[in-house]
Amino acid sequence: MSYTVKDLLRLEVAPALGCTEPVAIALAAAAAASLLPRKWERIEMWIDPNVYKNGLAVSIPGTNGLSGLDLAAALGACCGEPERKLEVLATVDEACVEEARKAVQEGRVEVNLMPDVHGLHVKARATAGDHVAESFIEGLHDNIVSLSLDGNPVESPLITPGCTPGGSSKLAEFEAWLKTLTLRDLVALTDQLDDEDFRFLRQGVDMNLALAEQGLKFGMGLGVGKTMERLVRQKLVKKDMILAARILTSGASDARMAGAPLPAMSSGGSGNHGLTAILTLWAVKDYLDVTERQVLEAIALSHIITAYVKAYTGRLSAVCGCSVAAGSGATAGVTHLLGGDVRHIAGAITNLMEDLAGIICDGAKAGCALKLATAAGTAVQAALFSLQGVNVHFTDGIIGLSPEDTMRNVGTLSTEGMIATDRTILNIMLEKKFTDV
Repeated sequence: MSYTVKDLLRLEVAPALGCTEPVAIALAAAAAASLLPRKWERIEMWIDPNVYKNGLAVSIPGTNGLSGLDLAAALGACCGEPERKLEVLATVDEACVEEARKAVQEGRVEVNLMPDVHGLHVKARATAGDHVAESFIEGLHDNIVSLSLDGNPVESPLITPGCTPGGSSKLAEFEAWLKTLTLRDLVALTDQLDDEDFRFLRQGVDMNLALAEQGLKFGMGLGVGKTMERLVRQKLVKKDMILAARILTSGASDARMAGAPLPAMSSGGSGNHGLTAILTLWAVKDYLDVTERQVLEAIALSHIITAYVKAYTGRLSAVCGCSVAAGSGATAGVTHLLGGDVRHIAGAITNLMEDLAGIICDGAKAGCALKLATAAGTAVQAALFSLQGVNVHFTDGIIGLSPEDTMRNVGTLSTEGMIATDRTILNIMLEKKFTDV
């Protein structure tokens, strides 16, 4: 089966309000609670290690900085609108937060870790009296594959068409096709972009810019972006295209990780991936003689390469996807925007992988802004190096004979080589969570 760039954008790029892991938990809880004939009384969640890790410490939008897997579930059950998918928490207000906090304090929300499960799995069970409703999300953060009430399957538009628990999904089929393509094929997909696609890409820019503006104005979260801006004003550092990319992407991540009630245009299932894939290019454009259409085409390429890498690494892993996946997408887009050809794009991806492949993912939190700053700046640097003839040789470490081989190798590292690392990271986080500080 063959796909188009429009299919890729539809499957891989979507608005997401808040970090997508607590959002997935909230969505599952909201979907289950919506099936009950009356108000829910108890929610039980079963969550895979990666969703658990990424949702543990990140702020939830609309809660003034509150976090927690149990709170995310309670918010979804109390006031989430499951038909909004990744924007399920758009209706959260102060009253909803208080109701959810009360439910958690009363012990009516239980979160269970499924330590031996691989891949994205979120299961919710909501009860009210004798009624029991269940929902199951698998593979993608908003991919509801089954709903049931009192043990009977429920047909609902909330269920992704054609999906069954444990079965093949449209995403799996798409990723299998994507893996058959060469880098030249991936670049050629941008030739299919039409006016509708360009409008959608611009929408993503506007969404992510709004987050950046919030982060840079108010110094939210860790304040990485605003701090770098301050250093420029104090003439302690000089602003160039590398630093501009770092400032814009980290500022947006500062706001998003702090729970700003603004959606991000995600890429590859992650809002932070979307910030890296889009805003790096938008920052660089100010230093070049390019049109908006050329920038949007480069952003499309960034999404394409991000999706390609994610097809190998998986949705969630021990490797920081903002670095290796969205970073690869961003460096490909920057190289394209600078006038590079496929050979230069290949070199840029290889340079970035050699530089950033060792960065771990230790969950979503305020510190992600530092990693986005690193990914964005390195993406620009890797492109500039490649255009100057600086390319890492295939004899180096995990670097392959081709960029496709290199991206596959990083996928192998992520899915096979770092399973124990991922488990260790989560154990460290869990020990810290239950230690008084």
